[in-house]
Amino acid sequence: MLLAIEQGNTNTLFAVHDGERWTAQWRAGTDSTRTADEYAVWLSQLLAMAGLSLNQFDGCIVSSVVPQSIFNLRNLARRYLHVEPLVVGDNVDLGIPVRIQKPSEAGADRLVNAIGAHVVYPGDLIVIDSGTATTFDIIAADGGFEGGVIAPGINLSMEALHQAAAKLPRVAIQKPQRVVGTDTVGAMQSGVFWGYIALIEGLIARIKAEHHKPLTVVATGGVASLFHGATTSIDHFDPDLTIRGMLEIWRRNKKAG
Repeated sequence: MLLAIEQGNTNTLFAVHDGERWTAQWRAGTDSTRTADEYAVWLSQLLAMAGLSLNQFDGCIVSSVVPQSIFNLRNLARRYLHVEPLVVGDNVDLGIPVRIQKPSEAGADRLVNAIGAHVVYPGDLIVIDSGTATTFDIIAADGGFEGGVIAPGINLSMEALHQAAAKLPRVAIQKPQRVVGTDTVGAMQSGVFWGYIALIEGLIARIKAEHHKPLTVVATGGVASLFHGATTSIDHFDPDLTIRGMLEIWRRNKKAG
């Protein structure tokens, strides 16, 4: 039994793998001040609802882009799961080359996504992860991480628009029926939604022109489903990309001893 903890800036995912398949997943808002004890109380209740318990796990892997939280997540595994967690970025063998000027600067989430995509999709890839930030990462045919692009996430952009302009309301992000809005809410929704479609299509086109090779485009992340059917530039929508990458990292390191 493996517990995979994938922590982004906005949400933290806890996923259970029983050796054959993912059997349960839960999300919590990311809070860097949450202690190991608080995580344990919350998690134990959810596990109980699924007929599981904290003492059933024999492995734990953590991928976090919030350094302040790693201490508490590590303690959660040690105190309550009674296992030493594998922390991505902490002397963990990823099994792929990182071909950027400063490999230590590559975010754990981006490297995990690279592995999760490479084990399923052949050839050179563009992996788009839509979360707090929207990232476009280039993965070589051999699995190598070759850099990418980082842009503000769609939710972050909408919130910034609301906070910076006194008369603009906070609105839900959804696909508008028309590009040209006939009221303020419609105009904001169109600007953000279709603006991000244009961002995605434009960057994909520029990356492909610069790369001079065929590239398969895979999208993941909390808001990637918003773009499903709105653009032909994305070849695959894969919500399990990150946890698949974490499972692969766990298996590679377990096999290596």
